[in-house]
Amino acid sequence: MNDQEKLRVLIPHWIEHNHEHADEFRRWAEQAGDAAPDIQAAAEAITRANESLAAALKKLGGAASHHHHKA
Repeated sequence: MNDQEKLRVLIPHWIEHNHEHADEFRRWAEQAGDAAPDIQAAAEAITRANESLAAALKKLGGAASHHHHKA
């Protein structure tokens, strides 16, 4: 397996893992008082990172989207 093939396997897992963290950040932001905007911003940064990872995956010939997470 070459590096690009490995990335086609790894990137969907990274996206899923990031999505789980972003969801957790959003849940905790509700309890964070004055820190909530910062935690929300971190969740949004993760979402933007996932968009970049999805674009990379598409360029590598992988799936355009990966949806194992719960809606």
